[in-house]
Amino acid sequence: MSNIKENIDRAWQRMLSGRRLDLLNPSPLDIEAEDIAHGLSFLARWNGQTFGEFPLSVAYHSLLVQELFSREIKNAAWQLVALLHDAPEYVIGDMISPVKNKIGPEYEKLEIEILRAVHIKFGLPTTVPKSIKSKIKNADKSAAWIEATQMAGFTVKEADKIFGSQKDDFVKKYKFIPMSPFKTREAFISRLNKLLEKIY
Repeated sequence: MSNIKENIDRAWQRMLSGRRLDLLNPSPLDIEAEDIAHGLSFLARWNGQTFGEFPLSVAYHSLLVQELFSREIKNAAWQLVALLHDAPEYVIGDMISPVKNKIGPEYEKLEIEILRAVHIKFGLPTTVPKSIKSKIKNADKSAAWIEATQMAGFTVKEADKIFGSQKDDFVKKYKFIPMSPFKTREAFISRLNKLLEKIY
């Protein structure tokens, strides 16, 4: 009977690093960069509905968001915040915003708590200024526009309507370089470590 109760109450995820992250009460001590990189690299954006040899992963998206964000903001700490903006998805998965809104505030609370633990793990502020959040959101929308038009079968008109018309030639002319989940994982870890070196 006790074993059954333990399974019902279990809210932790075992990671390949051996860590056990409690999703409802996440501890920074149970968060590892390698787990984040691995999880995001094998997690498909757009529910896998993209063209190409490899799925478009959340890790690839995160690299793109950080790249776009860094064109305007040079501070390494804020760039790392941008790179990790979707980090909670390595344990709770990717979900489009309309569905998140339908589920309600509990899902958002779960995301916020995990992201807070991630920020503490890497020595980042747990409260991000609205101006930085806004710029990350803009980079996120631009990345989604690129993905939609190049990988997910959207017309430019459709993408403009959902993610906003893009004025920046860098965004409009950006070309994806398909990468396997393994290469994406390596690129994510490399970018994260380089940013940490600049911060510390």
